[in-house]
Amino acid sequence: MLAASAGSCGQVESWQQLRTAPSPTAPAYAADLQTRIQSIMDAMSVPGAVVMITSPGKGDWTQTFGRQAVVGNAPVTADDHFRIGSNTKTMTGTVLLQLAQEGKIGLDDPVSKYRPDVPDGDNITITQLLDMRSGLYNYSEDEQFNARLDNDPGYVWKPDELLAIAFAKPPYFAPGAEFHYSNTNLILVGLIIEQLTGSTLRNEFQQRIFGPLGLGQTQLPENTDTGIPAPHPQGYMFGTNVSTLSNPALSPADQAAAAKGGLLPRDVTDSSPSWAWAAGGAISTAADLTRYVTALVDGGLLDPAMQKTRMDSIKPIPTPDNADVGYGLALVKFGPLYGHDGQIPGFNSFMAHDPATKNTIIVLTSLFAGPDGKQPANVIAMAIMQALYGHTLTPSPAPSPSR
Repeated sequence: MLAASAGSCGQVESWQQLRTAPSPTAPAYAADLQTRIQSIMDAMSVPGAVVMITSPGKGDWTQTFGRQAVVGNAPVTADDHFRIGSNTKTMTGTVLLQLAQEGKIGLDDPVSKYRPDVPDGDNITITQLLDMRSGLYNYSEDEQFNARLDNDPGYVWKPDELLAIAFAKPPYFAPGAEFHYSNTNLILVGLIIEQLTGSTLRNEFQQRIFGPLGLGQTQLPENTDTGIPAPHPQGYMFGTNVSTLSNPALSPADQAAAAKGGLLPRDVTDSSPSWAWAAGGAISTAADLTRYVTALVDGGLLDPAMQKTRMDSIKPIPTPDNADVGYGLALVKFGPLYGHDGQIPGFNSFMAHDPATKNTIIVLTSLFAGPDGKQPANVIAMAIMQALYGHTLTPSPAPSPSR
């Protein structure tokens, strides 16, 4: 964490005061919603954000907030690229489901058929990898792993190194017995995809998803690539990976300091995202994610039978507030909307589409979590849901890639 100098405090104040009025042609809900989002950003010390709403019934609205850097004058733009974290899981899951519909893998196959080294792999199905019911330990919950992220942020992780961390720990439960969000599952799926196709996951994403949908601003970078295409904001994080592992909230004193502008988040833009890979390594823009999540939910990436299988796979998952949230084949349900969210150091994102109303919500932020530990994109998404639906639909799925 970085304590702000007097000059830095002035920069934070000017960033918080950066305001853009809604267009005169903006939909009726925009003015009040913009005020709410700006209040959320100020309260959570969010440097920058992009919001894109597509609503045939209430009108489309795209708005940017804040600046690309805590210290600087360049505003966030609607074309900015963000790391999208666990939204990547939906892409990895989509490719696996495409391979299943091509007859190259069965969803009921045991994972041991493809990876004999997986503990209890004879009893874990491919479906249980995708719906987070394998019981396999989540490598990103390991404290030593998080210490390595803090102490050697440029280290390039290999997928098998991540699996070794997971396989050395006991499982959470017997396969299928419960739900536990685990990045280990999607690392395995990514490796199985490469095994079945003889190609890289990066290439499969491009050939099977990005190219067909015309997602020219979306990519899964090479593991050695720590860059983000221009334009992009810097990505920020309060605390460290270790200090926020068990509780993402800062201490009361640090929360108070952050609220006054005396404690700034640290810039983690250039940290290697290699450890997230198939579970959370992709980069995208608001416009590309709007097109992608619409096809993800309404169809176009899978044949009708497999699309129905995916949509029908959603099962309720426990949340602290008993929200209407479910998880299925690498897909989350938030009330009437379907999609995912993503959290990776420096960034937090939310994408969802309602197949009934055709509402689509995209939120991209340049902060991992607020001083209170909450995910800023999800908090903003809650405000948008209230504006569109008239009541709160809490988007609180299982933890995203770093947790």
